[in-house]
Amino acid sequence: MTTTQELQLDVTGMTCASCALRVERVLSRQEGVESATVTFAGQRARVVGDDLDVEALQQAVARIGYEVSPADAEHRHSVTDHYTAETRRQGRLAAASAVFTVPAVALSMLGPMDQRWLLITVWALVTPVEFMFGLQFHRNAFIRLKARSASMDTLVSIGTLAAYLWSVWAFFNHGHVFFEVAGVIITFILFGRFLEARSKGRASTAITRLLELGAKNAVRLRDGVEETVSVDEIEVGDVLLVRPGEKVPTDGRIVDGATTVDESMLTGESVPVQKNPEDTVVGATINHAGLITIEATRVGSATALAQIIAMVERAQETKAPIEHLVDRVAGVFVPVVLLIAVGTMVGWVVATGDMAHALTAAVAVLIIACPCALGLATPTAIMVGSGRGAELGILYKGADVFERSRAVDTVVFDKTGTLTRGAMTLAEIVTDEPRGRALYLIGSVESGSEHPIARAVALGAEEADVTLIRPTDFEALTGMGVRGMVEGTMVTIGRPTLLADTGHRVSDALVAAMRSMEEDGHTAFLAGWDGEARAALAVADTIRPNAPEAVAALHTAGRAVVMITGDNTRTAEVIAAEVGIDRVIAEVLPGDKASEVSRLQEAGHTVAFVGDGVNDAPALTQADLGIAVGTGSDVAIETGDVVLMSGDPTLVPTALRLAGATFRTIRQNLFWAFAYNTAAIPIAAAGLLDPKIAAAAMALSSVSVVGNSLRLRRYSD
Repeated sequence: MTTTQELQLDVTGMTCASCALRVERVLSRQEGVESATVTFAGQRARVVGDDLDVEALQQAVARIGYEVSPADAEHRHSVTDHYTAETRRQGRLAAASAVFTVPAVALSMLGPMDQRWLLITVWALVTPVEFMFGLQFHRNAFIRLKARSASMDTLVSIGTLAAYLWSVWAFFNHGHVFFEVAGVIITFILFGRFLEARSKGRASTAITRLLELGAKNAVRLRDGVEETVSVDEIEVGDVLLVRPGEKVPTDGRIVDGATTVDESMLTGESVPVQKNPEDTVVGATINHAGLITIEATRVGSATALAQIIAMVERAQETKAPIEHLVDRVAGVFVPVVLLIAVGTMVGWVVATGDMAHALTAAVAVLIIACPCALGLATPTAIMVGSGRGAELGILYKGADVFERSRAVDTVVFDKTGTLTRGAMTLAEIVTDEPRGRALYLIGSVESGSEHPIARAVALGAEEADVTLIRPTDFEALTGMGVRGMVEGTMVTIGRPTLLADTGHRVSDALVAAMRSMEEDGHTAFLAGWDGEARAALAVADTIRPNAPEAVAALHTAGRAVVMITGDNTRTAEVIAAEVGIDRVIAEVLPGDKASEVSRLQEAGHTVAFVGDGVNDAPALTQADLGIAVGTGSDVAIETGDVVLMSGDPTLVPTALRLAGATFRTIRQNLFWAFAYNTAAIPIAAAGLLDPKIAAAAMALSSVSVVGNSLRLRRYSD
């Protein structure tokens, strides 16, 4: 019996994209592993497989010179903490290295280099820089050498050691020395790593900010006694007291009291939401006005906030398809650079016989070619883009979403719950029967269904002071209606075709009343019993205020907008006209939504589907991009590629624009990283690039890529 597992592992020792690729390949080859993904920027691995042996994975990775350890699910600050600590460490090393390097460079530039005392002084200043402050490069290079591999640190170690050891030889043979080159290279690269770690820490703060939203403590009631406990101690079923101004400690339902709750952290909507007994509340939202008592229904990793964090983490840990190109390049990049450097040195020695110049050119090649910027280009943009999305109430479930979204040319909205509020009310009833009896029979049957239309009818009957009973022999006829027995009377409710098919006579007067209701933009249907249609009913759903704005924004972006609904054509066209949609697919059964999406795809369109209901799940899966409204069903949320945490339809164009901006940033980063290495290596090989300048340029290239990604933090619609 096998058990599929998903492991999150922290990886240490990675210094470039080729390191991440090497760890990923080793993990993927281990017994039981189905897939492995390693991100350099996140210093994290995700492994999926059957009956995974963590110790075996650790040993396999250790053999190639890296370390992995299980990530602590209860301490998700680890990535940010890692970069905070790394920023301090690299900052201290860079500062100490500069203290020794600056005077060494000054003496080399200004002093008489034929004086032995001056050379000895420079040598003495550079030695601790090379072997103390730069020890990490040599140690990592040695570890890679034992594992018969190479990394960015290999290039730095070989380059600086070559400059240092040549200078030692030249000192005793009265040749040209350049000790200061080794010192400057290490100082610049340490400074670059300091800036890089600080930037990557800023890029990874989205998770930390989300974690900080949660409450730290809660007031638990036991036997009428209040006790303050940590949220980690809360169990399902615990009764908690939440005072005005306090954060709701966990997901639950109100058992006593009424209040308004600020849910902006979840939905992005600033208007507080009224909450009454039996309403649900979400952990980390803020209780505004009243004293409430809640019963905990979900705790720990099952809460809405924890699931949001998990979605953001998953997006940051996955790879965009374009990143596989980077992986292929990184896998051969370092060995190729080593060969180019050797070829450069041999070529200059043969051509000029000047070993010092040949070594200088080879060192410049090694330093300028470090592929750090290449490895940071994609993951940092994804980290920042997905983090910014979470702040706006948009959750991207995977890195591939950023790439797929740019091709979307058609957005299909399911009407109810997306363009409309999905909170229907009973607008009208036309019947020859006594109104109270008709509402009693119809409302009682509808009370057996959870459909928004059924709830609207049942609530309308109750508001008319009609007492309803639970129906017997209840049956929901998907896409057609419902039927059930009320005190011996079988009542059928739904489309005219359903009543006709079940033997009910439908009068022209009721059909005309139904047509009139539809022309007003209402959803209309019939109800019948005793072999005859007895009533025509209409329910109304209000359009979301921002729906026209959302549709206009999509049109401005050049995307076609389609509305799909089970409503009749006349009702659908009235609503479509109000929001500015020019194409309607109406009278679609729930199971046929996916087929309609497929037809659009067959016509050559790349389709994004926006839905919120259980019956939208097949269409969300069929679409090229599924966008689930987070206020809808759990099934829809699980199926969608993008989750919108509120029902605001303007989040749809915002999600597509942010995804597009993130992908553009990835392409910009990759272009500059590739262009940098492609242009700089030949210049260095030609002997036209000073190693000191190469070190500064290499460090700044990594910082520029991360800095370009950080611009997404300021993205606003």
